[in-house]
Amino acid sequence: MDTKNTETISVLMLPWLAHGHISPYVDLAKKLCTRNFNIYLCSTPVNLNSIKKNVTGKWSNLIHLVELNLPSMPDLPPHYHTTNGLPPHLMTTLETAFANSSPEFEKIFQSVKPDLLIYDYNQPWAADIALSNNIPAVQYVMSSAIFSSLLRHKLYCDSSVSFPFPLSIHKYFTEKMKARLDSSPDVAKEIDREASWQDIPQDTSCWATSSRSPTSEYFLSKEEIQEIASGLELSNLNFIWVVRFPFGENMKLEEALPLGFLDKVGDRGLVIEGWAPQAKILNHSSTGGFVSHCGWSSIMESMMFGVPVIAMPMHIDQPFNAVVVKEVGVGQEVERDENGRFNREEIAKVIRNVVLEKSGETVRRKAKEMREKIKENGEKEIDEVVEELVKLCREKKDETTPSKMLRSEKARREDCTVLCFETITLQIS
Repeated sequence: MDTKNTETISVLMLPWLAHGHISPYVDLAKKLCTRNFNIYLCSTPVNLNSIKKNVTGKWSNLIHLVELNLPSMPDLPPHYHTTNGLPPHLMTTLETAFANSSPEFEKIFQSVKPDLLIYDYNQPWAADIALSNNIPAVQYVMSSAIFSSLLRHKLYCDSSVSFPFPLSIHKYFTEKMKARLDSSPDVAKEIDREASWQDIPQDTSCWATSSRSPTSEYFLSKEEIQEIASGLELSNLNFIWVVRFPFGENMKLEEALPLGFLDKVGDRGLVIEGWAPQAKILNHSSTGGFVSHCGWSSIMESMMFGVPVIAMPMHIDQPFNAVVVKEVGVGQEVERDENGRFNREEIAKVIRNVVLEKSGETVRRKAKEMREKIKENGEKEIDEVVEELVKLCREKKDETTPSKMLRSEKARREDCTVLCFETITLQIS
């Protein structure tokens, strides 16, 4: 199949204001740039400043960073125009400010004049701007195909038919998805994809890389931190552990950890506050397991490097992603107790099973097999995406002919394709 794109297509990208969303958008932008796409990545100044180092060199001429200024709000100064370090009680305020930036984004849209908009899960207003200008809008979703399927099931299927998971979906996400899908078709085409950290001693046989993603919007409680710390200590394995606190919280690392923890683990434990290069750690030959909250981007990153997962899901789609990890056989989940809490003994047991014990041999083998499958697929999937995007842009341009312009807005909205991948989910309007 010849997927080479011979015409330059201008793309405006608008991710949600979280680093866990912006980083995959940057990765996608780089892949599209090599296929004759010209990218404009739009976000708040504080977010763009944090990713400038990733778009230097040849990328600086291909990926243009466009500032989106949110409306001024007393409780939301510019350094809070991101989820990174945002106090949890201001999340709704940030979402409101983002939605109210629609007029500013429309000015950017008219200035850039893109051929295509790629936007995130909670921005139906961005798609409306694109569609009103007869420009296709493609939603790039950071969740797994299983989670997207569940939301569509809840919205469109007979409510008497149960979904095969004993988990509930927060009303917020159902409402967000419904707002997005209101302008999408009932009939869709689906394509499913099968789915050196310098401080690590070279002679170490196994490492457990732990914990919350550095891009996560959620934070561990002090109780959870102490249980994980004790679990890591009981595992008797070397580890790197990233611990984060909300911006402005004055708790010191030593105060959050069990008394004497750092002295007890000594050189076999490296505890980092704030951030660590997750991909470099996962790619290190000594890394034998990944204790993960099961954000989808983190799961896919772990699979790219063949590292089995110790699943400790917390919120939103993470429990569903943990189900995928277990069903595919590339990890095990730390089960909660009857009170819904993590237990140090269970944490230590699962870490040792996955990383070291004979009982985890199958999990380790399947993780490596998954890495090879991803390598074998190479660039095939992104080429398929490019082919669909080019086709979509051509069809939209064709609609500007006099005969096609007579069609109603509703009819134009119904020209739509859904691309659903285990690594990427794209909703195309």
